[in-house]
Amino acid sequence: MAQAIQQQDVARRKWILRPATREAITGWLFAMPWIIGFIVFTLGPMIFSLYTSFTRYNITTAPVWIGMENYQALFDDPRFYISLRNTFWLVAVKIPVVVIASICIALLLNLDLPGARAFRAIFYLPNVLAGVAAIFLWRWILAPDGLFNRALAVFGISGPAWFYDPLWTKPGIVVMGMWWIGGNILIYLASLKGIPAQLYEAAAIDGATGWTKTRYITLPMLSPTIFFQVVTGIIGAFQIFTTAYIIAGQGSEDVGKGGPSQSLLFYVLYLYNRAFGKSGPGGFQMGYASAMAWILFLIILAITLLQLWLARRWVYYESEGQ
Repeated sequence: MAQAIQQQDVARRKWILRPATREAITGWLFAMPWIIGFIVFTLGPMIFSLYTSFTRYNITTAPVWIGMENYQALFDDPRFYISLRNTFWLVAVKIPVVVIASICIALLLNLDLPGARAFRAIFYLPNVLAGVAAIFLWRWILAPDGLFNRALAVFGISGPAWFYDPLWTKPGIVVMGMWWIGGNILIYLASLKGIPAQLYEAAAIDGATGWTKTRYITLPMLSPTIFFQVVTGIIGAFQIFTTAYIIAGQGSEDVGKGGPSQSLLFYVLYLYNRAFGKSGPGGFQMGYASAMAWILFLIILAITLLQLWLARRWVYYESEGQ
């Protein structure tokens, strides 16, 4: 009897919940692990970071509310401006170089010349050796008597002391950044393969040459991919840390100095130095570092919104016919 009543209750609940509601509940239950992880590991720390940016906080003691003092101190800090200048330099130089080089190589690989498949693997292969190991490798390659300078010497060119000369430390990082463009090349190449051949055939009938096809067909059709690469590349370049940390600390140098003449004092490296007491007064300065993190967030947000606004003028989406 009791079992029959329970079965009736279950049947009634099934009847009460509409299929769309049951489907929505199922969807939320499947998404719940990600939502909990986002709240605990992303949103929660962000809110705490925003709070600590208005406090004096060194981890070992409770935060002390000081209002806008951290932000005011930032704008009076000369090293803050040095780190901003170094970071903007890297973004302004590295991103165009990487984008242009990646597109040019992808265009060559798209010609399907003999050996193109082997070159695709060769260009992507460096991505397998990523992270700290690759940085140490490039420290050796760009050493004053390293492989790169020896190659230049073959042509009678005297190479610079890359990571020891303040004028050449940032160009050295740009050169090193070419090591990881294999992934970018493959994304551009996939996008090139998706351009309809009929467009080129119609252009050929109208007498278009190779450059004209590239100018009026390839680049516009490639513009959504270029836009994606530029946006993500700029965000990544603003957050450069590992490379600067390892190179600035070579030869047992103090990372807090920011490399030769502070030429490697990028924004996130300076943020780290402040957070873990390698520069500035006192020990851990988590409140100051949190204020720096939120200013970096606002800078990246503003630049990304500007790019989204400018994208209306040069990015062509075939599905929208614009």
